[in-house]
Amino acid sequence: MKIVCPGSYDPVTNGHVDVFARGLRLADELVVAVVHNPSKRGTFAVEQRLALIREALAAEPRTAEAVAAGRIVVDDVPGGLLVDYCARIGAPAVLKGLRSGTDFAYELPMALMNRHLTELETVFVPGDPAYEHVSSSLVREVHALGGDIAGLVPDGVLAALDGLRG
Repeated sequence: MKIVCPGSYDPVTNGHVDVFARGLRLADELVVAVVHNPSKRGTFAVEQRLALIREALAAEPRTAEAVAAGRIVVDDVPGGLLVDYCARIGAPAVLKGLRSGTDFAYELPMALMNRHLTELETVFVPGDPAYEHVSSSLVREVHALGGDIAGLVPDGVLAALDGLRG
């Protein structure tokens, strides 16, 4: 079975990578889908997000072999409904990591709508408590203000964020 793990990943965090690694235990193929709105500009260009995810997956021992075997695909989804994307690639389910009840409250209506539209199922996995406080937006903010985010993001992401500072 193929499962899609959608997100903006601007930037990818170690919490995301943990969910990807755990998702491999649930499916034959995991598609990390970088979903974005082409009319919005993120911190990182989509091409750079894709590269940072690929680099993080190749460096993570739990995912490196799956990357080499083609069991993890990183893809760009420039718009439209997630259900249409999943139907197009033959994925019957999406994978979502949950850090808290707030995440569940946000994700549940989308999961129910996706199931209503096309019977696309959503699999929720609890996030690693070590990353419960980590989000892409918080990482960007803390880093921009000079805070230490080492250990919260892959090394390549930290280097890329440092590069933004000049």
